[in-house]
Amino acid sequence: MATTKATSRRRPGARPAHPALTTVLLVRHGQTPTTGKVLPGRAPGLHLADEGRAQADIAAERIGALKRVDAIYSSPLERAKETAAPIAKARELRTKIDRGLFECDFGEWTGSELKKLMKLPEWGTVQRAPSTFRFPGGESFTEMQTRMVSTLDRLRLAHPGGTIVCVSHADTIKAAVAHALGTHIDLFQRIVISPASVTAIAWGPGGPVVLAVNSTGRPLTDLQPS
Repeated sequence: MATTKATSRRRPGARPAHPALTTVLLVRHGQTPTTGKVLPGRAPGLHLADEGRAQADIAAERIGALKRVDAIYSSPLERAKETAAPIAKARELRTKIDRGLFECDFGEWTGSELKKLMKLPEWGTVQRAPSTFRFPGGESFTEMQTRMVSTLDRLRLAHPGGTIVCVSHADTIKAAVAHALGTHIDLFQRIVISPASVTAIAWGPGGPVVLAVNSTGRPLTDLQPS
């Protein structure tokens, strides 16, 4: 009995074991020819620029260094699938398309130049009170956040204790981060999600833990709860 107690006693200074966490790596698609110029939304036919393909390769190299990745999911749009492709190749996995990771539906604003949208009176609402705004003929920010969070809940529960990659879009990832942080959607525009950046959120019994936001360079092998 004494032996059992001795072997079960934790070494001085040893860190307690963490419960099994499911980690979701949220990857924004790489740069396109219209990034920062146009609101492309869900319009098909937009592909990665040369810089975007290089960014996707870097994300693939970083994710390829991890010990475990169980699945790779992507938004249906070309720019997301093209970002997911080198990641899937690096991990020897097949990309699974999930419509829950779709870009926000910008409705009538789809394809508009940002410099023109910024002149609209509604633009201030989009930036400062997005919870009150619905894109004409499209989604509200609240609906978009609910869709994205519900999708991540479904996907993470399918891989308990594992690690998955979800390639999506800037606004959807920002909304997911805001939810994980307990931040109101009206403040989510303060979060920056760069092309091909990796955002890591782990879920455990106590809820989500945000490990990294907008990571573009640090080795992903360094990400763990402190």
